Amino acid sequence: MQSTIYYKPSTSHNFQLPWKSTKNPAFKTFRLSSKTLTLTNSLRPQITFELEGGANDGFQPSNPVKLPVVIQRHGKVSRYFWDGSRVRLLRVDGDGVDGGGSGVPFCFDLDKVVEASSLAIRNFFIPKQVSENYIGYVKWKFLHRVFSSALQVLATQAMFRAIGIGYSRSLTSAAALNWVLKDGLGRLSRCIYTASLASAFDTNLKRVRFTTSMLFTFSIGVELLTPVFPHHFLLLASLANVAKQMSLACYMATSPPIHRSFAIADNLAEVSAKSQIQSVCFDNLGLMLAAVLNMLLKNNQRLQTGLPFILYPIFSAIDLFGIYQGLKHVHLQTLTKDRLEIIIGSWISSGYVPSPEEVSKDEEINFMWSKGKEPLRIRIGCLNPKAQLSKLSVMTMQSVSNEDHYFICTEIFYQGLAKTREQGILLCIREGARTADVIMGLLQACYVCKALRSSMWESTTKASDSSDLILKEWFKLLDDSKRYVQQQFGPLNEQMMVRGWALKNILLNTKEQTRYSYMDD
Repeated sequence: MQSTIYYKPSTSHNFQLPWKSTKNPAFKTFRLSSKTLTLTNSLRPQITFELEGGANDGFQPSNPVKLPVVIQRHGKVSRYFWDGSRVRLLRVDGDGVDGGGSGVPFCFDLDKVVEASSLAIRNFFIPKQVSENYIGYVKWKFLHRVFSSALQVLATQAMFRAIGIGYSRSLTSAAALNWVLKDGLGRLSRCIYTASLASAFDTNLKRVRFTTSMLFTFSIGVELLTPVFPHHFLLLASLANVAKQMSLACYMATSPPIHRSFAIADNLAEVSAKSQIQSVCFDNLGLMLAAVLNMLLKNNQRLQTGLPFILYPIFSAIDLFGIYQGLKHVHLQTLTKDRLEIIIGSWISSGYVPSPEEVSKDEEINFMWSKGKEPLRIRIGCLNPKAQLSKLSVMTMQSVSNEDHYFICTEIFYQGLAKTREQGILLCIREGARTADVIMGLLQACYVCKALRSSMWESTTKASDSSDLILKEWFKLLDDSKRYVQQQFGPLNEQMMVRGWALKNILLNTKEQTRYSYMDD
Protein backbone atom coordinates (compact mmCIF):
# COMPACT_ATOMS: atom_id res chain seq x y z
CA MET A 1 0.00 0.00 0.00
CA GLN A 2 1.38 3.42 -0.99
CA SER A 3 0.18 6.86 -0.04
CA THR A 4 1.22 9.96 -1.96
CA ILE A 5 1.31 13.49 -0.64
CA TYR A 6 1.50 16.39 -3.09
CA TYR A 7 2.93 19.65 -1.97
CA LYS A 8 2.97 22.87 -4.02
CA PRO A 9 4.84 25.82 -2.58
CA SER A 10 2.94 29.08 -2.40
CA THR A 11 4.00 32.65 -1.85
CA SER A 12 2.75 32.71 1.73
CA HIS A 13 4.43 29.41 2.85
CA ASN A 14 7.58 28.96 0.85
CA PHE A 15 9.43 25.83 2.09
CA GLN A 16 12.74 25.14 0.41
CA LEU A 17 15.11 22.24 0.89
CA PRO A 18 18.68 23.42 1.52
CA TRP A 19 19.94 22.17 -1.85
CA LYS A 20 16.90 23.34 -3.80
CA SER A 21 17.21 26.14 -6.32
CA THR A 22 14.13 28.20 -6.94
CA LYS A 23 15.20 28.75 -10.51
CA ASN A 24 15.12 25.06 -11.37
CA PRO A 25 11.64 24.22 -12.77
CA ALA A 26 12.11 20.60 -11.81
CA PHE A 27 11.45 21.52 -8.17
CA LYS A 28 8.08 23.17 -8.65
CA THR A 29 6.23 20.17 -7.38
CA PHE A 30 7.40 17.08 -5.54
CA ARG A 31 5.74 14.03 -4.13
CA LEU A 32 6.46 12.41 -0.71
CA SER A 33 6.22 8.67 -0.95
CA SER A 34 6.18 6.57 2.22
CA LYS A 35 6.24 2.85 1.66
CA THR A 36 5.45 -0.02 3.99
CA LEU A 37 8.05 -0.21 6.83
CA THR A 38 10.70 -2.84 6.08
CA LEU A 39 13.19 -3.92 8.76
CA THR A 40 16.74 -3.83 7.49
CA ASN A 41 20.00 -4.76 9.13
CA SER A 42 20.85 -1.10 9.81
CA LEU A 43 17.37 -0.41 11.24
CA ARG A 44 17.55 3.15 9.85
CA PRO A 45 14.24 4.87 9.12
CA GLN A 46 14.18 5.96 5.48
CA ILE A 47 12.13 8.85 4.05
CA THR A 48 12.28 9.05 0.23
CA PHE A 49 11.54 12.22 -1.69
CA GLU A 50 10.70 11.66 -5.35
CA LEU A 51 10.39 14.47 -7.85
CA GLU A 52 7.20 14.58 -9.84
CA GLY A 53 7.64 12.92 -13.20
CA GLY A 54 10.17 10.31 -12.11
CA ALA A 55 13.17 9.77 -9.87
CA ASN A 56 15.54 12.43 -8.60
CA ASP A 57 16.64 13.14 -12.19
CA GLY A 58 20.15 12.20 -11.20
CA PHE A 59 20.40 14.97 -8.60
CA GLN A 60 22.35 14.35 -5.37
CA PRO A 61 23.67 17.05 -2.99
CA SER A 62 27.44 17.37 -2.91
CA ASN A 63 27.55 17.41 0.90
CA PRO A 64 25.05 16.07 3.45
CA VAL A 65 22.98 18.76 5.11
CA LYS A 66 23.44 19.13 8.86
CA LEU A 67 20.24 19.05 10.84
CA PRO A 68 20.12 20.96 14.16
CA VAL A 69 19.68 17.85 16.33
CA VAL A 70 22.61 16.26 18.21
CA ILE A 71 22.41 13.06 20.30
CA GLN A 72 24.80 12.26 23.16
CA ARG A 73 24.70 8.64 24.28
CA HIS A 74 27.25 6.35 25.95
CA GLY A 75 29.98 8.95 25.62
CA LYS A 76 29.45 9.32 21.85
CA VAL A 77 28.21 12.43 20.05
CA SER A 78 26.11 11.88 16.93
CA ARG A 79 24.23 14.23 14.65
CA TYR A 80 21.40 13.88 12.16
CA PHE A 81 22.19 14.55 8.48
CA TRP A 82 20.11 14.66 5.30
CA ASP A 83 21.91 13.20 2.27
CA GLY A 84 19.18 13.88 -0.25
CA SER A 85 17.46 10.50 0.08
CA ARG A 86 17.31 9.67 3.75
CA VAL A 87 18.13 10.84 7.27
CA ARG A 88 21.38 9.52 8.71
CA LEU A 89 22.59 9.53 12.30
CA LEU A 90 26.37 9.84 12.10
CA ARG A 91 28.99 10.06 14.80
CA VAL A 92 30.64 13.45 15.04
CA ASP A 93 34.22 13.87 16.24
CA GLY A 94 36.93 16.47 15.99
CA ASP A 95 38.03 15.31 12.53
CA GLY A 96 34.63 15.41 10.89
CA VAL A 97 31.84 12.92 10.38
CA ASP A 98 32.00 9.17 10.73
CA GLY A 99 29.17 6.73 10.30
CA GLY A 100 27.91 3.64 8.67
CA GLY A 101 27.47 3.82 4.96
CA SER A 102 29.64 6.91 4.57
CA GLY A 103 32.06 5.16 2.27
CA VAL A 104 35.03 5.59 4.61
CA PRO A 105 37.23 2.46 4.62
CA PHE A 106 37.40 0.59 7.91
CA CYS A 107 40.56 1.24 9.95
CA PHE A 108 41.36 -0.56 13.20
CA ASP A 109 42.19 1.92 15.95
CA LEU A 110 43.43 0.34 19.19
CA ASP A 111 42.86 3.50 21.23
CA LYS A 112 39.22 3.65 20.18
CA VAL A 113 38.73 -0.03 20.95
CA VAL A 114 40.20 0.42 24.44
CA GLU A 115 38.10 3.53 24.97
CA ALA A 116 34.92 1.77 23.86
CA SER A 117 35.66 -1.26 26.04
CA SER A 118 36.35 0.81 29.14
CA LEU A 119 33.22 2.83 28.49
CA ALA A 120 31.14 -0.34 28.19
CA ILE A 121 32.57 -1.71 31.46
CA ARG A 122 31.93 1.59 33.20
CA ASN A 123 28.32 1.72 32.02
CA PHE A 124 27.84 -1.87 33.22
CA PHE A 125 29.11 -1.25 36.75
CA ILE A 126 28.61 2.47 37.38
CA PRO A 127 25.27 4.33 37.48
CA LYS A 128 24.90 7.26 35.12
CA GLN A 129 24.41 10.02 37.68
CA VAL A 130 26.40 9.62 40.88
CA SER A 131 28.71 11.83 42.92
CA GLU A 132 32.40 12.09 42.10
CA ASN A 133 33.51 10.07 45.12
CA TYR A 134 31.58 6.98 43.94
CA ILE A 135 34.42 5.69 41.74
CA GLY A 136 36.83 5.68 44.68
CA TYR A 137 34.27 3.84 46.79
CA VAL A 138 33.84 1.13 44.12
CA LYS A 139 37.61 0.64 43.81
CA TRP A 140 37.97 -0.09 47.51
CA LYS A 141 34.79 -2.18 47.45
CA PHE A 142 36.41 -4.34 44.77
CA LEU A 143 39.39 -5.00 47.04
CA HIS A 144 37.14 -5.76 50.00
CA ARG A 145 34.70 -8.11 48.22
CA VAL A 146 37.33 -10.15 46.36
CA PHE A 147 39.39 -11.06 49.42
CA SER A 148 36.36 -11.43 51.67
CA SER A 149 34.78 -13.86 49.19
CA ALA A 150 38.01 -15.85 48.96
CA LEU A 151 38.14 -16.12 52.76
CA GLN A 152 34.55 -17.34 52.90
CA VAL A 153 35.30 -20.10 50.42
CA LEU A 154 38.26 -21.26 52.50
CA ALA A 155 36.15 -21.12 55.67
CA THR A 156 33.37 -23.19 54.10
CA GLN A 157 35.88 -25.82 53.03
CA ALA A 158 37.22 -25.93 56.56
CA MET A 159 33.75 -26.48 58.01
CA PHE A 160 33.01 -29.34 55.62
CA ARG A 161 36.33 -30.87 56.55
CA ALA A 162 35.46 -30.53 60.25
CA ILE A 163 32.14 -32.32 59.79
CA GLY A 164 33.84 -35.16 57.98
CA ILE A 165 36.46 -35.56 60.71
CA GLY A 166 34.25 -35.25 63.75
CA TYR A 167 31.26 -37.27 62.59
CA SER A 168 32.55 -39.75 60.06
CA ARG A 169 30.14 -42.49 61.21
CA SER A 170 26.96 -40.43 61.03
CA LEU A 171 27.86 -37.68 58.59
CA THR A 172 24.45 -36.99 57.07
CA SER A 173 22.29 -36.70 60.19
CA ALA A 174 24.93 -34.95 62.31
CA ALA A 175 25.77 -32.43 59.60
CA ALA A 176 22.11 -31.57 59.03
CA LEU A 177 21.37 -31.21 62.76
CA ASN A 178 24.40 -29.03 63.47
CA TRP A 179 23.78 -26.87 60.44
CA VAL A 180 20.16 -26.22 61.41
CA LEU A 181 21.09 -25.44 65.01
CA LYS A 182 23.82 -22.97 64.08
CA ASP A 183 21.57 -21.19 61.57
CA GLY A 184 18.72 -20.94 64.07
CA LEU A 185 20.94 -19.45 66.77
CA GLY A 186 22.42 -17.04 64.26
CA ARG A 187 19.07 -15.72 63.12
CA LEU A 188 17.84 -15.30 66.69
CA SER A 189 20.95 -13.29 67.55
CA ARG A 190 20.45 -11.20 64.44
CA CYS A 191 16.96 -10.18 65.58
CA ILE A 192 18.18 -9.24 69.07
CA TYR A 193 21.14 -7.28 67.71
CA THR A 194 19.05 -5.36 65.17
CA ALA A 195 16.46 -4.40 67.78
CA SER A 196 19.09 -3.17 70.23
CA LEU A 197 21.01 -1.02 67.74
CA ALA A 198 18.21 0.24 65.51
CA SER A 199 18.94 3.97 65.93
CA ALA A 200 22.73 3.48 65.95
CA PHE A 201 22.58 2.45 62.30
CA ASP A 202 21.75 6.08 61.46
CA THR A 203 23.69 8.01 64.08
CA ASN A 204 26.92 5.97 64.00
CA LEU A 205 26.67 4.41 60.55
CA LYS A 206 30.35 4.27 59.63
CA ARG A 207 31.49 3.22 63.08
CA VAL A 208 28.92 0.42 63.32
CA ARG A 209 29.62 -0.71 59.75
CA PHE A 210 33.37 -1.01 60.33
CA THR A 211 32.97 -2.62 63.75
CA THR A 212 30.64 -5.31 62.43
CA SER A 213 32.99 -5.86 59.48
CA MET A 214 35.71 -6.72 61.98
CA LEU A 215 33.21 -9.02 63.64
CA PHE A 216 32.57 -10.72 60.30
CA THR A 217 36.30 -11.23 59.78
CA PHE A 218 36.51 -12.72 63.26
CA SER A 219 33.70 -15.16 62.42
CA ILE A 220 35.65 -16.45 59.43
CA GLY A 221 38.63 -17.08 61.70
CA VAL A 222 36.41 -19.08 64.06
CA GLU A 223 35.12 -21.17 61.16
CA LEU A 224 38.69 -21.92 60.13
CA LEU A 225 39.27 -23.43 63.57
CA THR A 226 36.51 -26.04 63.21
CA PRO A 227 38.81 -28.69 61.63
CA VAL A 228 41.23 -28.25 64.54
CA PHE A 229 38.45 -28.84 67.08
CA PRO A 230 35.93 -31.01 65.17
CA HIS A 231 34.16 -32.27 68.30
CA HIS A 232 33.26 -28.66 69.16
CA PHE A 233 31.85 -27.98 65.72
CA LEU A 234 28.43 -26.86 66.94
CA LEU A 235 29.86 -24.38 69.45
CA LEU A 236 32.35 -22.85 67.02
CA ALA A 237 30.00 -22.83 64.04
CA SER A 238 27.19 -21.27 66.08
CA LEU A 239 29.50 -18.59 67.45
CA ALA A 240 30.73 -17.78 63.95
CA ASN A 241 27.23 -17.71 62.50
CA VAL A 242 26.00 -15.37 65.25
CA ALA A 243 28.77 -12.93 64.34
CA LYS A 244 27.99 -13.29 60.64
CA GLN A 245 24.29 -12.67 61.11
CA MET A 246 24.97 -9.55 63.15
CA SER A 247 27.31 -8.27 60.45
CA LEU A 248 24.77 -9.08 57.75
CA ALA A 249 22.04 -7.19 59.62
CA CYS A 250 24.29 -4.13 59.85
CA TYR A 251 25.22 -4.38 56.17
CA MET A 252 21.58 -4.48 55.06
CA ALA A 253 20.59 -1.63 57.40
CA THR A 254 23.43 0.72 56.43
CA SER A 255 23.49 0.10 52.67
CA PRO A 256 20.48 2.32 51.73
CA PRO A 257 21.91 5.48 53.41
CA ILE A 258 25.27 4.86 51.74
CA HIS A 259 23.64 4.41 48.33
CA ARG A 260 21.50 7.50 48.89
CA SER A 261 24.61 9.61 49.50
CA PHE A 262 25.81 8.76 45.98
CA ALA A 263 22.45 9.16 44.19
CA ILE A 264 22.61 12.83 43.23
CA ALA A 265 19.60 12.52 40.88
CA ASP A 266 17.36 10.54 43.26
CA ASN A 267 18.28 7.39 41.30
CA LEU A 268 18.52 5.26 44.44
CA ALA A 269 17.12 2.14 42.76
CA GLU A 270 19.73 2.32 39.99
CA VAL A 271 22.58 2.76 42.48
CA SER A 272 21.31 -0.20 44.50
CA ALA A 273 20.98 -2.36 41.39
CA LYS A 274 24.51 -1.51 40.26
CA SER A 275 25.76 -2.30 43.75
CA GLN A 276 24.31 -5.80 43.48
CA ILE A 277 26.00 -6.29 40.11
CA GLN A 278 29.31 -5.18 41.59
CA SER A 279 28.97 -7.51 44.57
CA VAL A 280 28.15 -10.54 42.41
CA CYS A 281 31.03 -9.94 39.99
CA PHE A 282 33.58 -9.12 42.69
CA ASP A 283 32.51 -12.13 44.78
CA ASN A 284 32.91 -14.41 41.77
CA LEU A 285 36.44 -13.12 41.29
CA GLY A 286 37.15 -13.97 44.93
CA LEU A 287 35.72 -17.43 44.41
CA MET A 288 37.96 -17.89 41.36
CA LEU A 289 40.97 -16.77 43.41
CA ALA A 290 40.24 -19.38 46.07
CA ALA A 291 39.65 -22.05 43.42
CA VAL A 292 42.97 -21.29 41.72
CA LEU A 293 44.81 -21.53 45.03
CA ASN A 294 43.21 -24.91 45.72
CA MET A 295 44.07 -26.19 42.25
CA LEU A 296 47.70 -25.18 42.63
CA LEU A 297 47.96 -27.10 45.90
CA LYS A 298 45.75 -30.08 45.09
CA ASN A 299 48.72 -32.47 45.05
CA ASN A 300 49.94 -31.34 48.47
CA GLN A 301 47.24 -32.17 50.99
CA ARG A 302 49.19 -30.94 54.02
CA LEU A 303 49.89 -27.54 52.47
CA GLN A 304 46.31 -27.29 51.26
CA THR A 305 45.06 -27.89 54.81
CA GLY A 306 47.36 -25.23 56.27
CA LEU A 307 46.76 -22.71 53.49
CA PRO A 308 43.74 -20.99 55.17
CA PHE A 309 45.76 -20.26 58.31
CA ILE A 310 48.52 -18.71 56.20
CA LEU A 311 46.21 -16.59 54.07
CA TYR A 312 43.76 -15.56 56.81
CA PRO A 313 45.80 -12.71 58.37
CA ILE A 314 46.84 -11.38 54.94
CA PHE A 315 43.42 -11.49 53.32
CA SER A 316 41.73 -10.17 56.48
CA ALA A 317 44.05 -7.16 56.62
CA ILE A 318 43.41 -6.36 52.95
CA ASP A 319 39.66 -6.84 53.45
CA LEU A 320 39.42 -4.49 56.44
CA PHE A 321 41.70 -1.94 54.81
CA GLY A 322 39.41 -1.87 51.77
CA ILE A 323 36.34 -1.38 53.96
CA TYR A 324 38.01 1.41 55.94
CA GLN A 325 39.13 3.30 52.84
CA GLY A 326 35.78 2.76 51.15
CA LEU A 327 33.91 4.34 54.07
CA LYS A 328 36.19 7.36 53.76
CA HIS A 329 34.62 7.96 50.33
CA VAL A 330 31.09 7.94 51.76
CA HIS A 331 30.00 11.53 52.35
CA LEU A 332 26.71 11.53 54.25
CA GLN A 333 24.68 14.75 54.08
CA THR A 334 22.42 13.89 57.02
CA LEU A 335 23.07 15.57 60.36
CA THR A 336 23.91 13.67 63.52
CA LYS A 337 25.11 14.94 66.86
CA ASP A 338 28.74 14.12 66.02
CA ARG A 339 28.67 15.72 62.56
CA LEU A 340 26.89 18.77 63.91
CA GLU A 341 29.57 19.15 66.57
CA ILE A 342 32.27 19.12 63.89
CA ILE A 343 30.41 21.73 61.84
CA ILE A 344 29.70 24.00 64.80
CA GLY A 345 33.25 23.65 66.12
CA SER A 346 34.62 24.83 62.78
CA TRP A 347 32.10 27.68 62.67
CA ILE A 348 32.99 28.93 66.14
CA SER A 349 36.72 28.71 65.46
CA SER A 350 36.91 30.16 61.94
CA GLY A 351 33.40 31.07 60.76
CA TYR A 352 33.55 28.31 58.14
CA VAL A 353 31.08 25.48 57.49
CA PRO A 354 32.83 22.32 56.21
CA SER A 355 31.29 20.29 53.40
CA PRO A 356 30.11 16.68 53.86
CA GLU A 357 33.36 15.54 52.24
CA GLU A 358 35.46 17.49 54.73
CA VAL A 359 33.44 16.24 57.68
CA SER A 360 33.90 12.65 56.45
CA LYS A 361 37.65 13.04 56.88
CA ASP A 362 37.19 14.09 60.51
CA GLU A 363 34.59 11.46 61.38
CA GLU A 364 35.90 8.65 63.53
CA ILE A 365 35.69 5.10 62.18
CA ASN A 366 36.79 3.08 65.15
CA PHE A 367 35.53 0.87 67.93
CA MET A 368 32.27 1.99 69.47
CA TRP A 369 33.71 1.87 72.97
CA SER A 370 36.47 4.37 72.12
CA LYS A 371 33.92 7.07 71.46
CA GLY A 372 33.53 10.02 73.77
CA LYS A 373 36.87 10.03 75.60
CA GLU A 374 37.63 13.67 74.85
CA PRO A 375 37.66 16.02 77.85
CA LEU A 376 34.50 17.95 78.68
CA ARG A 377 32.37 16.17 76.11
CA ILE A 378 28.83 17.20 75.19
CA ARG A 379 25.91 14.85 75.68
CA ILE A 380 22.27 15.18 74.57
CA GLY A 381 19.69 13.67 76.90
CA CYS A 382 18.50 14.19 80.45
CA LEU A 383 20.17 14.21 83.85
CA ASN A 384 20.74 10.86 85.46
CA PRO A 385 19.25 11.00 89.00
CA LYS A 386 21.54 8.14 90.10
CA ALA A 387 24.64 10.16 89.23
CA GLN A 388 26.12 12.93 91.33
CA LEU A 389 24.33 16.22 90.57
CA SER A 390 26.17 19.49 91.05
CA LYS A 391 24.62 22.61 92.47
CA LEU A 392 25.07 24.24 89.07
CA SER A 393 22.73 21.67 87.54
CA VAL A 394 20.08 22.22 90.18
CA MET A 395 20.26 26.01 89.87
CA THR A 396 20.12 25.77 86.08
CA MET A 397 16.96 23.63 86.19
CA GLN A 398 15.36 26.10 88.58
CA SER A 399 15.99 28.91 86.08
CA VAL A 400 14.21 27.14 83.19
CA SER A 401 11.14 29.02 81.95
CA ASN A 402 8.17 28.13 79.76
CA GLU A 403 9.71 29.96 76.78
CA ASP A 404 12.82 27.77 76.75
CA HIS A 405 13.04 24.90 74.27
CA TYR A 406 16.20 23.53 75.88
CA PHE A 407 18.58 24.15 78.74
CA ILE A 408 22.28 23.49 79.31
CA CYS A 409 23.88 22.34 82.53
CA THR A 410 26.93 20.49 83.77
CA GLU A 411 27.07 16.84 84.74
CA ILE A 412 29.55 14.62 86.55
CA PHE A 413 30.27 11.08 85.36
CA TYR A 414 32.88 8.41 85.96
CA GLN A 415 34.74 7.01 82.98
CA GLY A 416 36.85 3.94 82.34
CA LEU A 417 37.77 1.00 84.50
CA ALA A 418 39.51 3.32 86.94
CA LYS A 419 36.25 5.28 87.38
CA THR A 420 37.92 8.60 86.69
CA ARG A 421 35.75 11.55 87.70
CA GLU A 422 34.96 13.69 84.65
CA GLN A 423 32.76 16.70 84.01
CA GLY A 424 30.70 17.28 80.89
CA ILE A 425 28.08 19.51 79.33
CA LEU A 426 24.52 18.22 79.09
CA LEU A 427 21.99 19.53 76.57
CA CYS A 428 18.38 18.79 77.55
CA ILE A 429 15.79 19.17 74.76
CA ARG A 430 12.17 19.97 75.48
CA GLU A 431 9.28 17.95 74.09
CA GLY A 432 8.09 19.45 70.80
CA ALA A 433 11.36 21.20 70.01
CA ARG A 434 12.09 21.75 66.32
CA THR A 435 15.25 20.89 64.41
CA ALA A 436 16.30 24.54 64.59
CA ASP A 437 15.99 24.43 68.40
CA VAL A 438 18.31 21.40 68.55
CA ILE A 439 20.89 23.16 66.36
CA MET A 440 20.68 26.30 68.50
CA GLY A 441 21.04 24.25 71.67
CA LEU A 442 24.10 22.42 70.38
CA LEU A 443 25.58 25.70 69.13
CA GLN A 444 25.23 27.18 72.61
CA ALA A 445 26.62 24.03 74.22
CA CYS A 446 29.68 24.08 71.94
CA TYR A 447 30.25 27.75 72.73
CA VAL A 448 30.05 27.05 76.46
CA CYS A 449 32.30 24.03 76.12
CA LYS A 450 34.96 25.98 74.24
CA ALA A 451 34.86 28.79 76.78
CA LEU A 452 35.40 26.32 79.62
CA ARG A 453 38.22 24.51 77.84
CA SER A 454 40.07 27.73 77.12
CA SER A 455 40.09 28.86 80.75
CA MET A 456 40.85 27.55 84.21
CA TRP A 457 37.19 27.73 85.09
CA GLU A 458 36.66 23.97 84.58
CA SER A 459 39.25 22.95 87.19
CA THR A 460 37.76 25.48 89.58
CA THR A 461 34.29 23.96 89.28
CA LYS A 462 35.70 20.51 89.99
CA ALA A 463 37.05 21.77 93.28
CA SER A 464 33.93 23.58 94.37
CA ASP A 465 30.83 24.44 92.39
CA SER A 466 28.82 25.78 95.30
CA SER A 467 30.42 29.19 95.72
CA ASP A 468 28.49 32.29 94.72
CA LEU A 469 31.33 33.36 92.43
CA ILE A 470 31.12 30.15 90.41
CA LEU A 471 27.34 30.41 90.13
CA LYS A 472 27.59 34.00 88.98
CA GLU A 473 30.22 33.20 86.37
CA TRP A 474 28.20 30.24 85.11
CA PHE A 475 25.01 32.21 84.51
CA LYS A 476 27.01 35.02 82.93
CA LEU A 477 28.49 32.47 80.54
CA LEU A 478 25.00 31.19 79.70
CA ASP A 479 23.80 34.73 78.93
CA ASP A 480 26.81 35.41 76.70
CA SER A 481 26.28 32.14 74.86
CA LYS A 482 22.59 32.90 74.26
CA ARG A 483 23.47 36.25 72.70
CA TYR A 484 26.05 34.51 70.53
CA VAL A 485 23.46 32.00 69.34
CA GLN A 486 20.99 34.76 68.43
CA GLN A 487 23.64 36.46 66.32
CA GLN A 488 25.19 33.42 64.64
CA PHE A 489 22.35 30.96 64.09
CA GLY A 490 21.01 32.68 60.95
CA PRO A 491 24.34 32.82 59.07
CA LEU A 492 25.25 29.31 60.25
CA ASN A 493 21.97 27.83 59.04
CA GLU A 494 22.30 29.58 55.67
CA GLN A 495 25.85 28.35 55.13
CA MET A 496 24.89 24.80 56.03
CA MET A 497 22.22 24.85 53.33
CA VAL A 498 24.73 26.20 50.80
CA ARG A 499 27.21 23.44 51.64
CA GLY A 500 24.61 20.76 50.92
CA TRP A 501 23.62 19.60 54.41
CA ALA A 502 20.13 18.15 54.97
CA LEU A 503 18.54 20.37 57.61
CA LYS A 504 15.12 18.77 57.74
CA ASN A 505 15.95 16.37 60.57
CA ILE A 506 18.76 15.54 62.98
CA LEU A 507 19.36 11.83 63.52
CA LEU A 508 19.68 11.03 67.23
CA ASN A 509 20.03 7.73 69.02
CA THR A 510 17.55 6.40 71.56
CA LYS A 511 19.13 8.09 74.58
CA GLU A 512 19.53 11.39 72.72
CA GLN A 513 15.83 11.36 71.80
CA THR A 514 14.81 11.68 75.47
CA ARG A 515 12.84 14.90 76.04
CA TYR A 516 11.65 16.81 79.06
CA SER A 517 8.31 18.55 79.64
CA TYR A 518 7.86 21.83 81.47
CA MET A 519 5.46 22.04 84.43
CA ASP A 520 4.75 25.33 86.18
CA ASP A 521 3.54 24.35 89.65
